[in-house]
Amino acid sequence: MNMVSVSAAVCKPVVASFNPASLRNMDSLSLFRHHRNNKEKVVVIMGATGTGKSKLAIDLATQFPPAEIVNSDKMQVYEGLDITTNKVTEEERRGVLHHLLGTVNPNTNFTAQDFCDHATLAVGSILGRDGLPIIAGGSNSFLDALVNHHTEFRLRYECCFLWVDVSLPVLHSSLSARVDRMIHAGQVHEVRKSFQYHNDDYTVGLRKAIGVPEFHDFFRAEADGADERTKQRLLEAAIASLKTNNCSLANRQVQKIHRLYGMWKRNMHRLDATEVFLKNATRQEEAEEAWEDHVLSKSRRILNKFLYEDTHVAPAGIAASVVIASSPPAMAAAAAAATH
Repeated sequence: MNMVSVSAAVCKPVVASFNPASLRNMDSLSLFRHHRNNKEKVVVIMGATGTGKSKLAIDLATQFPPAEIVNSDKMQVYEGLDITTNKVTEEERRGVLHHLLGTVNPNTNFTAQDFCDHATLAVGSILGRDGLPIIAGGSNSFLDALVNHHTEFRLRYECCFLWVDVSLPVLHSSLSARVDRMIHAGQVHEVRKSFQYHNDDYTVGLRKAIGVPEFHDFFRAEADGADERTKQRLLEAAIASLKTNNCSLANRQVQKIHRLYGMWKRNMHRLDATEVFLKNATRQEEAEEAWEDHVLSKSRRILNKFLYEDTHVAPAGIAASVVIASSPPAMAAAAAAATH
């Protein structure tokens, strides 16, 4: 199975100059490629596990079309265990093409070098179709290897980094609740199907994923015919360990992001989603409003500047209010007229 998915697309004409009347028909990526610097532009979305990186990537991909997403989560690259690795569903993808998501043999080790090679190919193919590459995922070691150490990527691409951040106490509570939802969705049954009684090596491929080794003792007791009380105790211990390990992972990821921020801060933008998570448990509508206010609208403004800074113009469908707010008066009036 190919690790990098490629689809055909027809390249659209580049718009050579600003014409308000043509905004509705303008190819957004052709516009930014015409006005780009020497390097092609790539968006990178990062953050700890469970902070909403995938949601932001898909939201932006639908608002800055044609965009495609390159997964940079080292467990989500593997085929299988979709609940355990928290992969976005087909419905959640909203038609946005994803690369390196569930395509790698789960019994092999997909290294940082493998990611660099395949991600670079994916980014090149997206740009070759006049698309916007959005790299999104929580594996900061993959991103570090790609952006800081992969020569071809460093020479060819300019990155805008969006960091989705959530206060750790709030995130820990959310991660605990997410584990409960995953268990309810069938995670135990999903992992049980891959359990191997005589194999306690959890250092290869998908078996390294949080949510697999934690259940080993439970499944072994289950296979040995243990009594219900013993199995229940081991299951509860596995779930508690799963919650602890998710929180520990989030802590390590945040520490790594802070180190990367020291290198990338000129192009790295922190988006505080804490308010979203505080409201999400009981006030879904308010949580969506907070997401728009604190995360999505800020991201649109950042990307508008990153992609179209030479024109002060964004194509129709990309938040005209963002363009109008940041444009000179005459151009703002022309952009506003073109959207009506």
